[in-house]
Amino acid sequence: MKRQLAKFINVIVFVIKGCLYVTLLGTFMVLFSINNFAVLNPSRTMAVVIVTFVASLLMMTRIYGKFDIGRRKSKPIIYSVFLATAITDVVTYGMLMIMNTIAPDVSLIFKWVDVWTLCAVWVLHLLTIIIYSYAGNEFFFWIIPPEKTIIITTKDSDLAKISAGIQKYKKQYRISRVVDYRRSDLEEILLRMDTAILYDLPREKKDYLVNFCYEHLINIYMNPEICDVVENLAEHYLFDDVSMLHTTVQGLTYEQRFIKRSFDLLFSTLAIVVLSPVFFIIALLIKMDDGGKVFFLQQRATRDGKIFKVVKFRTMKENVENVSATVNDDRITHIGHILRKYRLDELPQLFNIFLGDMTFVGPRPEMLENIWNYSQELPEFKYRLRVKAGLTGLAQVVGKYNTSPKDKLILDMMYIERYSIWRDIKLIFQTVIVLLKKDSTEGFMRTKNVYEVEETPEEFLIEE
Repeated sequence: MKRQLAKFINVIVFVIKGCLYVTLLGTFMVLFSINNFAVLNPSRTMAVVIVTFVASLLMMTRIYGKFDIGRRKSKPIIYSVFLATAITDVVTYGMLMIMNTIAPDVSLIFKWVDVWTLCAVWVLHLLTIIIYSYAGNEFFFWIIPPEKTIIITTKDSDLAKISAGIQKYKKQYRISRVVDYRRSDLEEILLRMDTAILYDLPREKKDYLVNFCYEHLINIYMNPEICDVVENLAEHYLFDDVSMLHTTVQGLTYEQRFIKRSFDLLFSTLAIVVLSPVFFIIALLIKMDDGGKVFFLQQRATRDGKIFKVVKFRTMKENVENVSATVNDDRITHIGHILRKYRLDELPQLFNIFLGDMTFVGPRPEMLENIWNYSQELPEFKYRLRVKAGLTGLAQVVGKYNTSPKDKLILDMMYIERYSIWRDIKLIFQTVIVLLKKDSTEGFMRTKNVYEVEETPEEFLIEE
């Protein structure tokens, strides 16, 4: 039976997804029809509610992510789909309130009513999404077994990061082998696998294995290099009938910089005014905690290597070693743990944005010592300085505090080369998800002289 169902898995997922979205829309309409009969009767109100809900949900799922069971774990799906749905509910609710405006008195043109109904909709939508996410993933993995996966890498590679990531997706991937790319029987082993992960391989060997896997219908994952990012983001051009890939290397244009700066100036001003009570409360809590300074200033680098002083709420004890935070770091204050967990210590950087040192979206401003150290082993790390440092960004949203320098660089380069105002807006919305991720602020594992991730588990030892 499972084999028969597996043939139609894409159709099954489509049906489950459709049922979820219909249920969300139906719940909204049923609850709001209690005090507004037009919502469930053929009318202009009903049509506007449906169109607004569908259009908003489509846009929000493009920002936060779709209901992609089988590809992501249940919790990330719940976070992204619920955020998309909650915003959709608010937009549709606002439109419904506008449609209900029929009072002749100008002072009564717009009223917020049925607020508790909106809260009830949120609760039911959250429960619905939780049920569909867990049940959908369980059903999917009951039908589809984990993919037999091989990791092909080098003897000297640090497998800790990739092994830790894969272990979180045991229902999707079953690691069968971890082998060195120089093995003479590598092709024979590959033919028995569903998926190959090519990690930290020489370019020539990676190209060969990609072609081999493509020929034999083996799924491929590979960690990208800078050249891969440039190639992936290139446009297709034709010289007569000769295909070429073209990349314009120029950073942000003058027009893009002007729009980005105008956006930063406007919204940083609004944010500072609106959040001023929060600033005061946090400052008071820091003072009550240990009586030390409220703000922490540190030199960071922004566009073209320009040095500026970043402003943050102080989360560490005063007069301690100034290096990146580690797991269970005893330098962090009591209130500092809370501020770092929810990224509230970053709020004063709104002043940096207002002054023009930073922007809302861009690469994270690294400490000068980190830039120097990372650039010794990774000279391309300086490419991040082609744009202003940002309060949030692609690396901050999908990565973590202890994401490796190379992975940060790749993510930042993807943002720089794909820059658009829409992408900035999308990343600002997605920043909310970071607050829900427990591991987004996890520190580095500390060894004698360096900061690194945990050791590679024994089952991931490389077969030479």
